[in-house]
Amino acid sequence: MITYNVDGVKMPAIKKRDTSAWIKAVAASYGKKVGDIAYIFCDDEKILEVNKQYLQHDYYTDIITFDYCDDLVEMGIKNTISGDLFISLDTVRTNAEQQGTTYDEELHRVIIHGILHLVGINDKGPGEREIMEAAENKALAMLNA
Repeated sequence: MITYNVDGVKMPAIKKRDTSAWIKAVAASYGKKVGDIAYIFCDDEKILEVNKQYLQHDYYTDIITFDYCDDLVEMGIKNTISGDLFISLDTVRTNAEQQGTTYDEELHRVIIHGILHLVGINDKGPGEREIMEAAENKALAMLNA
């Protein structure tokens, strides 16, 4: 089940049913099913607090993905993704302005970025950022198809 929650911000104007179907289609394209996915839309201050508290990082970011897939594997549930995804709408807005894209496109890019992490795509090592960007673009093309 995919849930959409807010913490200190107004719910973004996304089509939840369409977005959930898209997320499931992207996960399926990697051979994964969607388990429990919780999106928590928040502001920069909340994401900074979460980043400091759980990851010991003292900086703002657009998304933090907490991956619970290993917990499912331990319970014998395979090929299912599960996690909590915190998204700072402030940073999404700033990134959209800096990259010359729309807020909605950037929001969808970040929404799927977390899912791509859950299916196993990383973006911190050498060459991984390019792989992630290609996967994001492929997923966005599925949304707009």
